[in-house]
Amino acid sequence: MSEPKKTPGELLAEQLCLKPENAGILMTEDELKQAFDFCEGYKTFLDKAKTEREAVEYTEKLLQQKGFQPFDPKKTYQPGDKIYLNNRGKALIFAAIGKRPLSEGVRIVASHIDSPRMDLKQRPLYEEAQLAMLKTHYYGGVRKYQWVTIPLALHGVIVKKDGTTVKVSIGESEDDPIFCINDLLPHLSKEQNKRPLHEGIKGEELNVLVGSLPFKDDKASEKVKLRILQILFEKYGIVEADFLSAELTLVPAFKARDLGFDRSMIGAYGHDDRVCAYTSIMACLEHLQPEYTWVNILADKEETGSDGNTGLNSRFLEHFIQDLAGTQGLEGRHVLEKSQCLSADVNAAFDPTFPDVHEKKNACYLNYGAVMSKYTGAGGKGGTNDASAEFVGRIRRIFDEAGVIWQTAELGKVDAGGGGTVAKFISRLGADVVDIGVPVLSMHAPFEVVAKTDVYQAYKAFGAFVSHKG
Repeated sequence: MSEPKKTPGELLAEQLCLKPENAGILMTEDELKQAFDFCEGYKTFLDKAKTEREAVEYTEKLLQQKGFQPFDPKKTYQPGDKIYLNNRGKALIFAAIGKRPLSEGVRIVASHIDSPRMDLKQRPLYEEAQLAMLKTHYYGGVRKYQWVTIPLALHGVIVKKDGTTVKVSIGESEDDPIFCINDLLPHLSKEQNKRPLHEGIKGEELNVLVGSLPFKDDKASEKVKLRILQILFEKYGIVEADFLSAELTLVPAFKARDLGFDRSMIGAYGHDDRVCAYTSIMACLEHLQPEYTWVNILADKEETGSDGNTGLNSRFLEHFIQDLAGTQGLEGRHVLEKSQCLSADVNAAFDPTFPDVHEKKNACYLNYGAVMSKYTGAGGKGGTNDASAEFVGRIRRIFDEAGVIWQTAELGKVDAGGGGTVAKFISRLGADVVDIGVPVLSMHAPFEVVAKTDVYQAYKAFGAFVSHKG
């Protein structure tokens, strides 16, 4: 039986109208399998790289396996050479030298590897009511109530007085203890319930429970705290003063898991922004003989404004490009002015439970592919890079030619709030920049959600960008 003939209006609509489609329909079964298989590696990355230090360490090992060498600005590099620069163990730049001269610009992909979390204060350990507790200072934009009564793991480094460094990771192994932040029982929370939601848990109430048994000595004070210090000394050789020169953070102790009956999603801590970090890393490592030199940046401090010497509001990218340009007798600014960049960061996926914060026609959706955000910011585009129409058109052609499934979005309704990315810090150097990322549900929560098809399409998008020959 033949299909009904399409009307002139239907044919014209096919020709003229924009109709985004679900990747689950557009992708073949083989492509869906590739996406699901790709995400197995991503889940491993999420579990092993819960902090920026761990992400740098994990990536550096990958780079060394691929033959990358530490960057030396005094050397002359040839097409196909592979280099990297480790910035204090908390940020990383790596690059593959292309066939074209640097005077024609480079292709930059920039993501961040820090995520919202609970940092320990410098004097964190105390005892109250015969319980040992740790004081925290939350890092990044968190909804504080989401962090109570969930299992937490302790990660980080302690630098002792003699300069030796101790790595800490407690709570990830099944044999490890875990930690938690307590909350009130509903029977006694009458006054707490009167607080506005953002004050339901206050910053100084984010105290972590770490012990309850006392050291057996009648004359000792703060016996439970003393017992904890004894355990830490026996395990790590540290004393309480060593907390003063430590970077210790509490992150969710649970692993990345498939989510949904169809296993189409991943629930985990840290999708923002490790989903863009991993996809860009893997895409770049598959294109090691590029036409144009590509540069991949894994930055720190984005969740607190990108300040500090490992954030992109510093000059470490500018200095790297300047030194790289010098290997070909060029000025860094001239290279940057010809360069193009994908700021690899996530956007907020439409949530049907909370539809009022989105403008549906300009929201991103799970399974509709990688998301382009022409601008971010808040209100009247405050604090944003706004990509030019010409550059958006170029990226659009690259993605379409490569068969990338992609969509566009703003971060919610115009007056609903807003946020920013590293795009503005790179664009101020003279490069063309646009945000490309993955839609995320429950962004900044201890447990975020992404769709596997979107993860895979972001990987394809970054690969298409760094390998494009035009």
